[in-house]
Amino acid sequence: MVDETQPEPLEESTSSDDPEILDEEANVETSEATITDDDVSTEIKQQREEYYNLLLRTTAEFDNYRKRVEKERRELAEYVAGDLLQELLPLVDDLERALSAELENEGAEAYRKGVEIIHKQLLELLRKRGVTPIVSVGNDFDPHFHQAAVHENSPNHREGEVIEEFRRGYMLGDRLLRPSMVKVAKA
Repeated sequence: MVDETQPEPLEESTSSDDPEILDEEANVETSEATITDDDVSTEIKQQREEYYNLLLRTTAEFDNYRKRVEKERRELAEYVAGDLLQELLPLVDDLERALSAELENEGAEAYRKGVEIIHKQLLELLRKRGVTPIVSVGNDFDPHFHQAAVHENSPNHREGEVIEEFRRGYMLGDRLLRPSMVKVAKA
């Protein structure tokens, strides 16, 4: 009699025995590997693109920073130079007054020539630094460039025309160093 309590051993079927199953498993593993490789490749491309964009933005930000610092440095240098040049303008005024004085004796002529040389050198120095005089006489009064010291009735001039300059004004590039002190015509 056969003992029924013990089950009969089952035949185990392994995938390594059946060639069709082996091919199917190999295809599944290959497609999983292919999908994984494609996913990894796409992810790497995306990361590379993100890093490249980050590099471009950082480079642009640094370039803008460099330009801003250079501009601020130039403006500060111009501002400091403007203050010094503004302090030199009264010297120019004094030299011009000395040149306009009447000569009383022959010794004064040599003195006058010396003052002319100093005046020319100072004006040349100012010109090299970008300081330009404001042309006022004959132009219309502009409060941005002129300071009206006197208003005078004048039938020979139009309303608001500058008819005399008491003190010359100067510009440093686009910046006003000192306004011209002028006489303005009234109708």
